[in-house]
Amino acid sequence: MKIKSAGRKNWPRTVSDEELVLHVPGGVIVDYRAGEVTRPLDVGFRGRTLRILDTGYRWLHFAPIAEHHALTVQLNPQLRPLQIYVDICDGHGLDANGVPFTHDLYLDVLAVCDVQPDGSWHVTETEIIDARELDEALNLGKVTPEQFSLAWAEAKSVEAQLQENDFPPLRVVQAYLRDHP
Repeated sequence: MKIKSAGRKNWPRTVSDEELVLHVPGGVIVDYRAGEVTRPLDVGFRGRTLRILDTGYRWLHFAPIAEHHALTVQLNPQLRPLQIYVDICDGHGLDANGVPFTHDLYLDVLAVCDVQPDGSWHVTETEIIDARELDEALNLGKVTPEQFSLAWAEAKSVEAQLQENDFPPLRVVQAYLRDHP
């Protein structure tokens, strides 16, 4: 298992940035705003390329402390969601600065969405990734068989909730954005 921090402050890809950590009921939000970006970040999703980091982009991370997942939504400067990224984990913690981290279980669930006329987000596509990494971690003893099973069960549950547009952490991020545009 690996430890994955939600903090991005002073990211080598950026010249300037801001990061705000807020403790909210049920979890922690990390609001990261990229200033000038020297190396944009592009990722693949179902045969196409998504730019998820560039100058002026924003990443909102929500770590629901009692759950086995953490959500990051990457937004462009107009606050349109570019990618929904869910880390599957075996628990959370806080570093000395109060920034959340996860005990990452390798699997991730990705999604993209459309913005509806009322401003709500409607998930249109999902994908579970990094199964090979989880298999390798099991074979190397980095995760237990129980953690392996937990990862798959959680990833499938998260994917189903996203497909049904009923993923509670996504509602937390949307509500936060309404109050903190």
